[in-house]
Amino acid sequence: MANKHIWAACAVVGAALLLVGFGLQADEFTDKDVERWQGEFMSVVADGQALWGSPDLGTNGVACGQCHPNAANTHPETYPKFQQQLGGVVAFRDMINWCLMNPLEGEKLALDDKQMIALETYATYERRGVQLAPGKH
Repeated sequence: MANKHIWAACAVVGAALLLVGFGLQADEFTDKDVERWQGEFMSVVADGQALWGSPDLGTNGVACGQCHPNAANTHPETYPKFQQQLGGVVAFRDMINWCLMNPLEGEKLALDDKQMIALETYATYERRGVQLAPGKH
């Protein structure tokens, strides 16, 4: 068992020496990395925008964008906060689910569902530049 720990420690030290030897640090990334990550992010924003305008999330033909064009008045920057409809302090995704189940008469999404992530990403992107204000009403 002690041998395993020694080998593991050697592997970690070796990897660190390799990084130092190549002049790299763990938090460094290239312009190509940033470009790829930004492209992937904007792809999710676009997916969220499409979902926001789609009546397919509910059963009554209503879309998020009918009440909140361009995610207006959603204020993701104020979450987590107390939300009267839900009776407690909630995250923005909880409010998205409340809207999906109530005004849209649809199904709740899992918090890690790609559609939930896209909806939350789009609404947050629309509010970029607005100061974070958790708890604000």
